[in-house]
Amino acid sequence: MSALKRVQQWATFARIWHIYDATWQNPFDSAQLLKKYLMGLYKPIYHPMNDCGDHVILINSADIALPGNEWQKRVYFHHTGYPGGASWTLAWDLHTKDPTMIMRKAVYNGMDGNLQRRYTMQRLHIFPDANVPNELLGNVSNQIRQIRPVPKRLDHYSEEEVQTAPKVIDYPKDYVVR
Repeated sequence: MSALKRVQQWATFARIWHIYDATWQNPFDSAQLLKKYLMGLYKPIYHPMNDCGDHVILINSADIALPGNEWQKRVYFHHTGYPGGASWTLAWDLHTKDPTMIMRKAVYNGMDGNLQRRYTMQRLHIFPDANVPNELLGNVSNQIRQIRPVPKRLDHYSEEEVQTAPKVIDYPKDYVVR
């Protein structure tokens, strides 16, 4: 085998490092997107019994957005294995205890039916904020695009942008805000 073909084969089977920003993203939609990269579904060499997935660094998992009133309604089940060890935790409570757990559970459950999902999850590196060790950031070569755009917060607009924005209503001068 020539040196060029050998390098081409190494590049085909190499694990790529991706980074994904979970700010304002639905964890269940994000899980379906991340599953493709973790399992290697987008690669032409993919086979269900072939472990060709990539590494994914997920940042800002503390800023995820669940749809509707899922924070109050969604319940996560855990059992210790001992009698009476069953517990149900609401999503907001689980998120305050561990801001990475909802994303971890969403991605794990998104790979339903995959026999290798325990080993595949070892390539998912979740961080609650943007503080990622430099050893991991040095490996990143691709950024996964967010599913939905992140809106700009009101306090991030400059005073000039606020003044030039069209007004919806002009309040009367004697209007009192309570």
